[in-house]
Amino acid sequence: MEDTTYSIPRIGDLAPDFEAMTTIGKLRFSDYIKGKWTILFSHPADFTPVCTTELSGFAEEKAFFEERNTNLIGLSIDSIHSHIAWVNNVREKTGVRFHFPIIADIDMKVAKLYGMLQPGESETAAVRAVFFIDPAGKIRLIMYYPLNVGRNMEEIKRVLTALQTADEYKVALPLNWTKGEKVIVPPPKTMNELEERLASNLEMVDFYLAKKELS
Repeated sequence: MEDTTYSIPRIGDLAPDFEAMTTIGKLRFSDYIKGKWTILFSHPADFTPVCTTELSGFAEEKAFFEERNTNLIGLSIDSIHSHIAWVNNVREKTGVRFHFPIIADIDMKVAKLYGMLQPGESETAAVRAVFFIDPAGKIRLIMYYPLNVGRNMEEIKRVLTALQTADEYKVALPLNWTKGEKVIVPPPKTMNELEERLASNLEMVDFYLAKKELS
């Protein structure tokens, strides 16, 4: 019996590289993501209702992602001709243009490489995967949704902001954190750090859980 399971890259792994044809031409993924944050997301099929709302949502947040040095790139197991027709159809019907490239993964090469094909859901359509990749090419966060449930754009924006904030300030983020709220300071690792923590003006639930505002 043929094994139809595919491995999923893990958080902390380097994003697997590939070459693919897209709506902006052929590209090598490692070149496209170099020095940028990148969100790679898959959708089941062109000319489908949920996918249309999702990709329109990404397109409408163009300014948000540009301000955060973040590239977008989509994927489905459709031909380049289907992608181009769909992009044009959405632009004609709604005025929304998908400015980001969409990978034509008709041979399922990239979908298999990233574990986007999950046979319990479908063997011929990619699930709704989202990979957050940092400027060093490392996978930092992964989301998976089934075929019939659309993603939450506010959560995608929130976690991108959280990842970038955590990196910049070397902090952690609590439950439901949004920009402007207090962050968590890493716990002390030595007794000297503990004494400094206890003498600080941090907001402390206890020595291991302390918060502060970012300046």
